[in-house]
Amino acid sequence: MTTIAFIGAGSTVFAKNLLGDILSFPELANATLRLHDIDATRLETSEIVAHKVAEALEVSPTIETTTSQNEAIDGADHVITMFQVGGYEPATVTDFEIPRRYGLTQTIADTLGIGGIMRGLRTIPVLLELTDNMMERCPDATLLQYVNPMAMNCMAIDRASTIKTVGLCHSVQHTAEQLAGDLGVSHDELEFRCAGINHMAFYLEFGQRTADGVADLYPALRDFIAANPAPLRGDAARSDGGIDGLSDAVRYEMFERLGYFVTESSEHFSEYVPFFIKEGREDLLERFGVPLDEYPRRCERQIAAWEVMRAELTDPDAALDVVPSVEYGAGIIHSIETGTPRVVYGNVRNDALIDNLPSDACVEVPCLVDANGVQPTKIGALPPHLAALMQTNINVQELTVQAALTGNREHVYHAAMVDPHTAAELDLEQIWLLVDELIDAHGEFIPPFVTGERLRV
Repeated sequence: MTTIAFIGAGSTVFAKNLLGDILSFPELANATLRLHDIDATRLETSEIVAHKVAEALEVSPTIETTTSQNEAIDGADHVITMFQVGGYEPATVTDFEIPRRYGLTQTIADTLGIGGIMRGLRTIPVLLELTDNMMERCPDATLLQYVNPMAMNCMAIDRASTIKTVGLCHSVQHTAEQLAGDLGVSHDELEFRCAGINHMAFYLEFGQRTADGVADLYPALRDFIAANPAPLRGDAARSDGGIDGLSDAVRYEMFERLGYFVTESSEHFSEYVPFFIKEGREDLLERFGVPLDEYPRRCERQIAAWEVMRAELTDPDAALDVVPSVEYGAGIIHSIETGTPRVVYGNVRNDALIDNLPSDACVEVPCLVDANGVQPTKIGALPPHLAALMQTNINVQELTVQAALTGNREHVYHAAMVDPHTAAELDLEQIWLLVDELIDAHGEFIPPFVTGERLRV
């Protein structure tokens, strides 16, 4: 019997989607599902939702809940992480409010930038505690890692643990669906090859299957730009909480400049580079539709709507719709358990996969999954300008992970110093003062390694 542990199952909507995907496979319909969260109230809600998902699908899994991580992972075959250390308040609020006082504005702040650095410092120790516990209680389990900042977290896990793991995101498949919609092409007809780093992977090939073979869709994308100089995308149904009509001008601009389309949304991507968010350049924000403080707005909407959503999800008289999501997690588990081969995009160590990125970086590439586990695909060399752009982000990831693993506080400053957006806005003295203030403000959420205590060799 397959046992799956959900760490952070109080993320009820995301857990619901994964549960629906998992239980839709007949081979997993009788699995043992262990839901874990440190918030007992949200855990109770997720338990109710899990039972309603099972009822809707007319299956009979074993559903267990616990606030003990060790109980959840004991003997598990698969462990899924879906938590946020520090939550919206106080952690995320701190990551936005303090930098803003220095003139440093952000959009999402969960992957790179000063917000991504701080989130990484909060999250990596928690993940390493989990992987240490997994080594004792479920050493053969596969860790499906959904927590941001994805590349930093996966890089740290790879260096400090021998647990089998893959980092999972939905940007590749979401963007492919969006581009299909922009071009009026069926998503089922798409044929693409994508590679890079999380939130900065590019479609090296993007085409449509036809009776005559695969037709390149990049010329059609250029025609789309000519007809839509300020493209919008409809986000009302997106699981990341996006709003309808967000501008997608940033990454269409990058496509025109680079020749390849990037996987992450415009509001995310705008803070990974120094080109779009600049103090005093409201013209850039307006031209490219960059939504400053977008993530706090999403969080506030979700918090405001939570009680209504919770009532709807747990209403005993209301039917629960279970529809397939685009997440890879359930398919990975199914492939490992049954041997059914499938291809997913995963975040893994760059072991001779992308020739012109560092060998110990975390890269996002197509992976074959079957009974042998997750097997990444070799890509070779990326176009050099794409690799160069990714390297600016890898520099920040590397230094943040070094800070977390070695206890060297200096590397926190260094990470901020080489961050493209931070460096474009602040001088060195401002960067040092900002880092100090953020570390102090986060308090217990930033472990003592940033004061010089060494955690890992």
